[in-house]
Amino acid sequence: MPDKKIKNHKIAVFAGGCFWCMMQPFNVPGVYGVVVGYTGGKKKNPSYEEVSTGETGHYEAVQIKYSPREISYKKLLEIFWRSIDPTDSEGQFADKGQQYKTAIFYNDEEQKKLAEKSKKELEQSKFKNSKIVTEIKPAVIFYPAEEYHQDYYKKNLVQYKTYRHLSGRDD
Repeated sequence: MPDKKIKNHKIAVFAGGCFWCMMQPFNVPGVYGVVVGYTGGKKKNPSYEEVSTGETGHYEAVQIKYSPREISYKKLLEIFWRSIDPTDSEGQFADKGQQYKTAIFYNDEEQKKLAEKSKKELEQSKFKNSKIVTEIKPAVIFYPAEEYHQDYYKKNLVQYKTYRHLSGRDD
């Protein structure tokens, strides 16, 4: 994605399991940056190794910089819901543990309202016989992950595709 400065940009934060797999779906017009990292826990400046233990309380997440004039938060929510299994209380696909659970971290009341509405709509339609376990939480400090995790799907395409396939996410 181009490193373009945009006026009046907004930030969206989603936890959808393995953060490597959550970057590519948001590579859409109106999104000007996606950073993988950690959020939701108490440990300051956590490392991947620390978060991987599942003991920091952090989620693997993506922080999305977007232009609301070009793409709506509602559309970002749709992309998020299509990229996860919102009924898995233990993590996502083959990845289990606190760090792989799903959550929407809202930055303002509008995002909160839209997230709650989209979750309710999902519960009443496609998943009406299942419990949606994705939490909706206020945004807290987001810590970018180490550089080797950023744009992993571009830097390590073969490993990324193999991981996605073997994890069950592609199914």
